[in-house]
Amino acid sequence: MDLGDNSDRLGSLPTTTCRTMSSSSSVFFSANQSPFFSPRSSTCQLSDSARFDTQCDSTNLSADPPSSSSGIPDPECLANVGFPFSDVSFTAAACVSSDFPKFDHLSSSYGHMQDKDYSGSIEKHRKPIRGHDGSFSPVPVSLPSCGQRSYDLYIGLHGRKPSLLRFANWLRADLEVQGMSCFLSDRARFRNSRKHKLIERAMDVSSFGVVILTRKSFRNPYTIEELRYFSSKKNLVPIYFDLNPGDCLVRDIVERRGELWEKNGGELWDSYGGLEKEWKEAVNGLVRANEWKLEAQDGCWRDCILRAVTLLAMRLGRRSVVDRLTKWREKVDKEEFPFLRNENFIGRKKELSELEFILFGDISGESERDYFELKARPKRKNLAKWRSKSNTLEERCREWQWESGSQKGKEPVIWKESEKEIEMQSTERQHYQRSRGGGRNSRRKRSAKFVYGKGIACVTGDSGIGKTELLLEFAYRYHQRYKMVLWIGGESRYIRQNYLNLWSFLDVDIGVENCMDKRQMKIFEEQEEAAISRVRKELMRNIPFLVVIDNLESEKDWWDRKLVMDLLPRFGGETHILISTRLPRVMNLEPLKLSYLSGVEAMSLMQGSIKDYPIAEIDVLRVIEEKVGRLTLGLAIVGAILSELPINPSRLLDTINRMPSRDFSWSGREAHSLRKNTFLLQLLEVCFSIFDHADGPRSLATRMVQVCGWFAPAAIPVSLLALAAHKIPEKHKGTRFWRKLFRSLTCGFSSYYSKRFESEASSMLLRFNIARSSTKQGYVHFNELIRIYARKRGVTGVSHAVVQAVVSRASLSHHSEHIWAVCFLLFGFDNDPTVVELRVSELLYVVKEVILPLAIRTFMVFSRCTAALELLRLCTDALEAAEQAFVTPVDKWLDKSLCWRPVRTNAQLNPCLWQELALSRATVLETRAKLMLRGGQFDLGDDLIRKAIFIRNSICGEDHPDTVSARETLSKLTRLLADVQTHPSP
Repeated sequence: MDLGDNSDRLGSLPTTTCRTMSSSSSVFFSANQSPFFSPRSSTCQLSDSARFDTQCDSTNLSADPPSSSSGIPDPECLANVGFPFSDVSFTAAACVSSDFPKFDHLSSSYGHMQDKDYSGSIEKHRKPIRGHDGSFSPVPVSLPSCGQRSYDLYIGLHGRKPSLLRFANWLRADLEVQGMSCFLSDRARFRNSRKHKLIERAMDVSSFGVVILTRKSFRNPYTIEELRYFSSKKNLVPIYFDLNPGDCLVRDIVERRGELWEKNGGELWDSYGGLEKEWKEAVNGLVRANEWKLEAQDGCWRDCILRAVTLLAMRLGRRSVVDRLTKWREKVDKEEFPFLRNENFIGRKKELSELEFILFGDISGESERDYFELKARPKRKNLAKWRSKSNTLEERCREWQWESGSQKGKEPVIWKESEKEIEMQSTERQHYQRSRGGGRNSRRKRSAKFVYGKGIACVTGDSGIGKTELLLEFAYRYHQRYKMVLWIGGESRYIRQNYLNLWSFLDVDIGVENCMDKRQMKIFEEQEEAAISRVRKELMRNIPFLVVIDNLESEKDWWDRKLVMDLLPRFGGETHILISTRLPRVMNLEPLKLSYLSGVEAMSLMQGSIKDYPIAEIDVLRVIEEKVGRLTLGLAIVGAILSELPINPSRLLDTINRMPSRDFSWSGREAHSLRKNTFLLQLLEVCFSIFDHADGPRSLATRMVQVCGWFAPAAIPVSLLALAAHKIPEKHKGTRFWRKLFRSLTCGFSSYYSKRFESEASSMLLRFNIARSSTKQGYVHFNELIRIYARKRGVTGVSHAVVQAVVSRASLSHHSEHIWAVCFLLFGFDNDPTVVELRVSELLYVVKEVILPLAIRTFMVFSRCTAALELLRLCTDALEAAEQAFVTPVDKWLDKSLCWRPVRTNAQLNPCLWQELALSRATVLETRAKLMLRGGQFDLGDDLIRKAIFIRNSICGEDHPDTVSARETLSKLTRLLADVQTHPSP
């Protein structure tokens, strides 16, 4: 929103200078109604008071630089306000809307006020009033009596540095989300004296004054004035952005003491353009406000903003906000990251710096030093000629970054979004090359390789090369620049559910009840889109999140073949997106190809804690590195074996070579790495031999690896993993009998021993890098290569053991992804074969205890209508197939009498089980009909409920409560279907 609206609204500020805490009504107005502070849509909306204020003040505003292309109001909407569109001022300095202006993208046709102009122009904009004692007093302003308005917070800043603007954006957005009205302004960007008076009014009616301090703030007269003003009223809240309170002492700044002020020092107050006494008074006022201690130094933005919002909420009497933030912080501390940080992370400095540059558009801190050390090129004599040969966008962008060190001269990037693709084009950085043959048609266009600063990066590479480790290290290293890291598993069958699981962190409700429109019935697809848009909208605010999509399998969703792009927020916003994938390209983005570790880094990873190998053994390690395909996963397993066992590299290599390799029929893109790398498979067999040697031929650790491939690609509880491992059938029945007898005799100690064995087995898997620990207590993860090999290596009955363990132990709220994995094994989704066949009694239990609760929860809580209905449809087909088998005649000689009566069916032999099977099918049909009712598919629902009524009528009778309930559902469907046929939609 531009200041043209700001000025009209500020014209209604109260004349008094004394303020109280803002009432709940003002908070509600600022958070929900006012388009000036927190607009939630691009529609221009002005309140009646604003229109009346506009008529009270007929002064036209001068033309200032535009804030941003997205913040310009609609001319038709502005025409209704009462002043010409040409008279509206589009400012780039003060903004409290949901889109804080990006000053580095302003049009160059408008002049920017430089630091040297402050001293000459300050008197035209600032007229402070001095009392008889020479002290500073608020500026008395005569305000119209059209209405009253107050703000909770005034936020002042100075500068156009991207990191500063990002921090200010984030702070204001977080405060407004919690219901605190804010006025954000960089007063140095204004040239109009009337606008300065309006901002001064906002300062006067704000409960607290938040001033973001940087090194350049002490030469800005407006920041000094804000410090003096709010300090005199004892409501100053300083936030130290790139310095700390110890650096803000008058003597140190003036006398150039300390490393921070060696260059500027006493020149700062001289550049201020005012009296030295005033400047010292403002700086000394920071000491009196030092109890806040809000520091955003060294990139600790998240902690600073969270503490600022909490303290300000407490001072404003918003206790509910403090409680809500405390609960959110506890949840984030436990569930933000899926894995613990790898303390032994090696290498990847180049890739980390490259990702930072791609996402943020600049590099700071230690990464800047690493980046330039790695990217430095030797000097050449003909520098101009060398530069002309750098035709790729990557090289030219780096050269531009080295030469200027700022954002000046960055050409705009055009983003085109469509349903099928995203096209990224640079307006000026499309280069042409002429072939040696010359000719008119010999020119060919070269597309941009990377687009920096747009907030999305993609990392590609083979399985096991370390993509997840790189993303995890980046997330841990830069997590303070984001409010939260949102980690999403990118497997095609689970990515949509993983995306919708973010609702608990974003505090949005995506249930069907909230996504339905009471005025108009929505179809299932529209309900799903509404749920996704709610999550997407939260990610498109000015609050920065880091969305990590790990192991993206496909650009299209598995369920409805829609693009994954539809889930993501628009690129270029505050939320950043980081993707890892095995795909060569994603959404027309040029990915960052992850290469192998260098020889030194690979050697360090394999040596582990042992660093004194002789030269001959070092050569053997190099041979192992080549044979294992230089994959990071294989190198880490080798290093773990050498660290855990008293074995040297030569003996390990000989053991791996003598290990027989299993002959598997590999198929699919995911098995490409294993199909070519037989040495890695032999290395895994060596690990299994070590486990068997430690715990016996039926090692729990080995069996846990065997069952891991049939679980969902998410964190697996160790107890659930061990239970499935115990349920694997044994080859020797006698051994199984004696084992059962032993367990029955030692039932009192079985719980203790099982937990001890589980912990020992999981610890062994973690120490040998077969599994990795999770941030959830008692959970482990397995690499995709390990999972693929486990499915190929698994013995008969492993998948059935997983189904039994999940059905008997898993929780719907905590392990829903593993329950879905069981459903994929039981039913043939998308022409997939059925992996596990259940007995009728087992199927009835699964339908009642697992399928129905899962489908209802998926439909009602997550609005995944298509997935829930498909699950129920396949469940109906399975029940019908089982019922058909029940009515098929069977020939059992024990059932035959002497009279040789006719062959009977299973339904006749087990009438109770047959009735339970039929009633279970009726329940599923009724559930499907009720869900169809919520999607407007009344004809299908009518057909389903009639089938359910027929079954219950035949078995239970017409007067049974279940039959009566089904008839009520039928009458509702019939009535709605008649209404639709009578009044068809246009």
